[in-house]
Amino acid sequence: MKTFFPEIEPFKTDFLKVSELHTIYIEQCGNPKGQPIVFLHGGPGGGINSDHRRFFDPKHYHIILFDQRGSGESTPAAELQENTTWDLVADIEKIRNYLKIDSWIVFGGSWGSTLALAYAETHPSHVKGLILRGIFLCRPSEIKWFYQEGASHIFPDLWESYREHIPVEERNDFVKAYYKRLTHPSIEVRLDAARIWSKWEAATSRLLIDTDAIDDFDEADLALKFARIECHYFTNNSFFKTDNWLIENVDKIRHIPAVMVQGRYDIVCPARSAWDLHRAWPESELKIIPDAGHSVSELGIKSALIEATEKFKSL
Repeated sequence: MKTFFPEIEPFKTDFLKVSELHTIYIEQCGNPKGQPIVFLHGGPGGGINSDHRRFFDPKHYHIILFDQRGSGESTPAAELQENTTWDLVADIEKIRNYLKIDSWIVFGGSWGSTLALAYAETHPSHVKGLILRGIFLCRPSEIKWFYQEGASHIFPDLWESYREHIPVEERNDFVKAYYKRLTHPSIEVRLDAARIWSKWEAATSRLLIDTDAIDDFDEADLALKFARIECHYFTNNSFFKTDNWLIENVDKIRHIPAVMVQGRYDIVCPARSAWDLHRAWPESELKIIPDAGHSVSELGIKSALIEATEKFKSL
């Protein structure tokens, strides 16, 4: 099993203004003259943390991490205006140009895999390789599975709080009902909905439930960013023109080396999406981890991702 590289601190941090409204937080770690690799966090709305730096050999890689619009240290917090998939794709390009990087490896999990694919399919000439985890294609069927009916059959006890927060007459569309509350004028209404929405995802993200991960979302700022931005994207079909846009455009990136790491028992982003993507992109390498769920912190997933970053040193 591969384990994390030692803890490191950024050698440089920046706040980059990407629009009149939004400023994003950027970290650079590792070797400033090394092979560039950019980390795309999940959610959307999840933000980066110090462990995210540790998937990469700091002696080899120039590691770039950033908080997407409205997330983490980026401002304004939890802002939904000018916050779309294509705004984030443009931000990645702005970071690349700001740092004077010609091309880089793109590493993303869950929503980060969605964003990595969208970026690569838009700017394939600047992507040397893709390392993806917990594949999420943002198709309506995937949203329905996790937020309407499907995962509820596997975690009925944990689903109950999520379900009961919404009146019976609104339960035909939970995403719409939560969006109504997450954008409500009352901060109390927004916070109540944000905590419940976020805890549902945290509770189902691991093969074995981690109560500490659930309790993290008692923190108001984190819950609001995560839930508001996620629900905003999912209400808007993640701003894709079609329901299967990422697979429909996969031919643009089939020449790019790619490793996909997928937990067999991933309830948040079931393995069907990784399989569908791999079938459309047979040149990619798919690693299904037999004893893992969705979380990047699970040992088999963590090890496979680090194996991929070591392998891609040769690109």
